Amino acid sequence: MDGKRTIPGYRARRGRFDVMTVPAMPFLMIDGHGDPNTAPEYAAALTTIYPVAYALKFLGKSTGRDHVVMPLEALWWADDLAAFTAERDKSRWDWTVMITVPEWVTAEHVDVAREKVRTKDGVTRLPDIRLETFDEGLAVQTLHVGSYDAEAPVLDELHQAVIPGLSLRMTGKHHEVYLSDARRTAPEKLRTILRQPVEHI
Repeated sequence: MDGKRTIPGYRARRGRFDVMTVPAMPFLMIDGHGDPNTAPEYAAALTTIYPVAYALKFLGKSTGRDHVVMPLEALWWADDLAAFTAERDKSRWDWTVMITVPEWVTAEHVDVAREKVRTKDGVTRLPDIRLETFDEGLAVQTLHVGSYDAEAPVLDELHQAVIPGLSLRMTGKHHEVYLSDARRTAPEKLRTILRQPVEHI
């Protein structure tokens, strides 16, 4: 099962802003605060969430329910939206890193996965990982190609022009879906879905 092919919201085009209803899905989640480039807890969140996600994949495969591990995603927020756009002050960001998992996954499965990866290096945030259903609902999204620091103009257009122009207003948290592996992809080629939940005015 490859959710990128079947679940709405995992496909987007550069330069096009799509309005869609994102279905409720279960996610592995870890929360934190601070600059993702420098905050130790962000790096620890990534080195924890990936092993648990792959342990769940192998757990499912052993029972005939194989699936593709989905892309890393993150919710981002701050008291001032300018921290994301004009100022890009990452030290003021709060975040939740997350990976969606199949519907069959339960809290008990996550506990089994925790135990399987407990001795691996870097899995220091195992107590913080949780399974939670996230129901995002109506949202506007687009594809950004380029470095994360080059997102600001696209976000500014989304927030200041596109969403008001559609008679919508922003709700919830800024959402990013990382379609590229930043460890293996040049910054100018990174593909990231930028999504903002909205409601009708």
